[in-house]
Amino acid sequence: MALSATNSPARCLVCRACGQEYPLIAQHACFECFGPLEVGYDQAALNKVTREQIEAGPQNIWRYAPLLPAGQDPASRVTLDPGLTPLIRADRLAAELGMTGTLWVKDDSANPTHSFKDRVVSVALTAAKELGFTRFACASTGNLANSVAAHAARAGVPSIVFIPSDLEQGKIITTAVYGGELVAIEGSYDDVNRLCGELTETDAFEDTAFVNVNVRPYYAEGSKTLGYEVAEQLGWRLPAQVVAPMASGELLTKIDKAFEELVEIGLVAESSWKVFGAQSKGCDPIATALRDGKDEITPVKPTGIAKSLNIGDPAAGPFALESVRRTGGWMDSVTDDEIRDGIELLARTTGVFAETAGGVTVAVLKKLVESGRLDPTAETVVYNTGEGLKTLDAVADRVGPTHRVKPSLRAAREAGLL
Repeated sequence: MALSATNSPARCLVCRACGQEYPLIAQHACFECFGPLEVGYDQAALNKVTREQIEAGPQNIWRYAPLLPAGQDPASRVTLDPGLTPLIRADRLAAELGMTGTLWVKDDSANPTHSFKDRVVSVALTAAKELGFTRFACASTGNLANSVAAHAARAGVPSIVFIPSDLEQGKIITTAVYGGELVAIEGSYDDVNRLCGELTETDAFEDTAFVNVNVRPYYAEGSKTLGYEVAEQLGWRLPAQVVAPMASGELLTKIDKAFEELVEIGLVAESSWKVFGAQSKGCDPIATALRDGKDEITPVKPTGIAKSLNIGDPAAGPFALESVRRTGGWMDSVTDDEIRDGIELLARTTGVFAETAGGVTVAVLKKLVESGRLDPTAETVVYNTGEGLKTLDAVADRVGPTHRVKPSLRAAREAGLL
């Protein structure tokens, strides 16, 4: 079964490596070269989209439906209505980092399940419903599992999600609470992902949409809304620089793609921008390839506290490299202690409590400024993709009460509070 073309700008699936085209079906790899597929659009249809049309839309990601492959009919949407999350001017953070240009934090922890994954899941599962699937699934490092389980619960559709067994307890609980099946695998995320790919080929899972496997091309398009939103929130213009965390590398490439599309359609003025990628030193195969001047990614065995970014064999790594090189950006990686410092720095200066991925991004921003790779005078947007309450263990032994006193004025005076 293929997606309905009614009112959708999507035209086909196209291989990112060789350009081979396919119908809008549940397929993620090219049969000719095994390259990844993405959605191809009817440019004439995109060119008809106006700012006024978008601004008149709903207060969520579906205001961008005319630029997305599925969900043109509101009744077809499987969604928690994510999006339009805060774009926070971070003057105090900028001052601490020695930045004189305007710095913004795009805080996607404000989404319904508290991560940017609600965007990609809404688009993927809407496409899955249109394709006729009757069960929802994913391979996940945590946030995606939360979102798939919650979307399935809202829609009344069975779900089964697969996670590494050593995931943070907060993310396990915030998936299991929605009542779907939760399968913990004794292995890394890459082991989980490989198993899910094999499951899609079995009869027992022929009715199942794995959002980041067999319907991945549609899933990836949801990330573009982070680019669209920033441009709209800035008054329909593009920032000079963006810094985004990298796991598979897809988020960074889709933000870049969103900016390209907005320029091509004419929704924003033509301008240049640079994209910067952030990884943990416990899992930094994309950043390592860039530093070493390589085009291919060497898989690694992930370690470290930034588990939501722990993809040792990142599928979109080569495309993230292309985006960074083409725009003149850079990538870097940081240690676990630097990640913790980044979490605390962001919280202390903006009131945003990020999960470990956000700590990675802020710590890499600091490193990029100090190294001179990122222009401290240019307008910059950093993406916080998840909520700190999910990864409390990362900072639990570093923060706590500043004083402990008995309930009396004398005790308060002796503690220096008076």
